[in-house]
Amino acid sequence: MSETLIRNAHGVLTMDDAGSEFAGADVLIRDGVIVQIGEGLTTSGEVVEASNCVVTPGLVNTHHHLYQTLTRAVPGGQDALLFGWLQTLYPIWARFGPEEMRISALAGLAELALSGCTLTSDHLYLYPNGARLDDTVDAATEIGLRFHATRGAMSIGESDGGLPPDALVEREDAILEDCIRVIDAFHDPSEGAMVRVGVAPCSPFSVSRELMRDAALLARDKGVMMHTHLAENEEDIAYSEAKFGCRPGQYAEELGWTGPDVWHAHCVKLDGQEIDLFAQSRTGVAHCPCSNCRLGSGIAPIRDMVDAGVPVGLAVDGSASNDSSNLVAEARQAMLLQRVSRGADAMSAREALRLATRGGAEVLGRHDCGQIAAGKRADLALWDVSGIDSAGSWDKAALLLAGPQRVRHLFVEGRQVVRDGLLTTIDLAATLAHQNMLAQRLAGPT
Repeated sequence: MSETLIRNAHGVLTMDDAGSEFAGADVLIRDGVIVQIGEGLTTSGEVVEASNCVVTPGLVNTHHHLYQTLTRAVPGGQDALLFGWLQTLYPIWARFGPEEMRISALAGLAELALSGCTLTSDHLYLYPNGARLDDTVDAATEIGLRFHATRGAMSIGESDGGLPPDALVEREDAILEDCIRVIDAFHDPSEGAMVRVGVAPCSPFSVSRELMRDAALLARDKGVMMHTHLAENEEDIAYSEAKFGCRPGQYAEELGWTGPDVWHAHCVKLDGQEIDLFAQSRTGVAHCPCSNCRLGSGIAPIRDMVDAGVPVGLAVDGSASNDSSNLVAEARQAMLLQRVSRGADAMSAREALRLATRGGAEVLGRHDCGQIAAGKRADLALWDVSGIDSAGSWDKAALLLAGPQRVRHLFVEGRQVVRDGLLTTIDLAATLAHQNMLAQRLAGPT
């Protein structure tokens, strides 16, 4: 039996149904599960003093492209819209292999962990030079984060009118076969699972209508979730209307891509009817505010989505369009964008933090995560509010207004992944040196 007591926390933000908050409270965790929240609790196991810390559920990242951590701030793509940005980066990504995929994933996962993330999805949709989804699953297992890998794909290359180069597309029968392989190899449907797998054709402009439909049928036959990009910017809307004769939401509905087992990334340009469709069908949205800003895609109508009942989580997106994998910074950006577009009362710090925790867990179908309550998984972030970030704050629980952007301690399934601001599971300095060597190699002459 493994037991840890987080003792005398300055504050505990539970994200439970009542939105309970406690001061001076203890949290007892045993064998990966939260057992009790209260005062004066005892244990024969490890004790973590938390008098200077606010405790939250671990943050949940609902959309990432971990392989992109190797291609931050690439010249030629820094000031481009989505389609031009992709066309700049596709030839670089075509030079990746298993080593690049794994090391880039390790670096991205490390950054997520240090920013308080305990559960992340990843959308890997290209597999050059022998790379496989297995490379990122191995990285997540090594670093100790809870992982929702999605087997992405592209099947329509430039020669067939698509956006990606032909070298990065796959045969659709091979895509479906590998989806079955990775689901059978890695997907764990049980409560407390550390790895789950989803099916995730990249986007409506990089796969066929038939693959979208077949992927949905396969996912539902296997009992796994489905994910793709949707309605990201005006180019996306124009493509959908020109190629399919309808808006993205209608296209998704026609092909079976709505429902509580589906979540879409971005959704910046959803209109009122599409928002109602997603609310009625319980289709989830991964909101990527920093990436949407970086690519000039716009401000997603998150206030309207939440008010309508759409499940919404937050996401960093890939580090080639965000240049960061800092999830607590993403939550602050989400709050600020709703305020700049709708007014200072459009979203509170606590509501944005809820989207980053319980909201994301619900989008990913992880009702065992995302809140601090007895019986839920012991995924916890401890934020030290004694430092300069919070100095002078009257409300230290308002972390997104005045609080640290790096976590002091992080627990995943009760295991400590970050201790005193340092990763416990990997040699971060060695990983970053490897990462920078690979990036320099990619940036050099071909």
